[in-house]
Amino acid sequence: MIQVCLNGRRGAEASAAVPLSPEALARSAAEAVAAGAADIHVHPRTPCGQDTLSPRVVAATLTAIRAAVRVPVGVTTGAWAEPDPARRVERVREWTVLPDHASVNWHEPGAEELAAALLERGVGVEAGIWSGTEGHRLFRRSPLAPRVLRVLAEVTDTDPATATGTARLLLAEVGTAHGRPVLLHGEDGGAWPVAALAFRLGLATRIGAEDVTVLPDGRPARSNAELVDAAVRLRRETSGAGRPSDRDIRPVRRT
Repeated sequence: MIQVCLNGRRGAEASAAVPLSPEALARSAAEAVAAGAADIHVHPRTPCGQDTLSPRVVAATLTAIRAAVRVPVGVTTGAWAEPDPARRVERVREWTVLPDHASVNWHEPGAEELAAALLERGVGVEAGIWSGTEGHRLFRRSPLAPRVLRVLAEVTDTDPATATGTARLLLAEVGTAHGRPVLLHGEDGGAWPVAALAFRLGLATRIGAEDVTVLPDGRPARSNAELVDAAVRLRRETSGAGRPSDRDIRPVRRT
């Protein structure tokens, strides 16, 4: 499964591939699904471009995207969108339109309470376990862990030379993930090497403007659909007889 992450915290200045308004997100989502994405992750944004958990903005974003696609749509609940853990829970309880799932970063304060609030509302939880954090230890002893939708194993190592090693370490730390599916992904320089590793291991992955704005050969991506199309081709190549090595798909370093 390839999940597309439409925007993240990047602005329009970062790449032409980053959609901003609900309407632009909906168009980008439809194009990405047509290219092969089976799931969507989005950061609802205020008109001034800030990530938010506002019920009004979340509703507008989800409504626009769902009018364009028929695949699951999830949102972020990152601490940057609402720094106060108690307020994050309040915001989730105020949502009038619910996403299919929401990512919860397990190393952030209040993750357990936030996940519980989402589960109470019938929203699937993606347990975000970041490399280099205590998230894996907190998750492995969480009573909620067996109830999450999936583990989102996030490799924060952006060096293409070391990202796959960091990914393997993270997977070892996550362990059996309480029997839950694992989605493995990287970011920036590590995005394409980690995606290739995920395909070789038979894991889900994600790609999109939140994680990377260039194609495997280093060319700037023009859209999320172009990134997804490249991921689909990479999946086909890595599942074939002539599988490329991590070195073969490292992005070009730009200076």
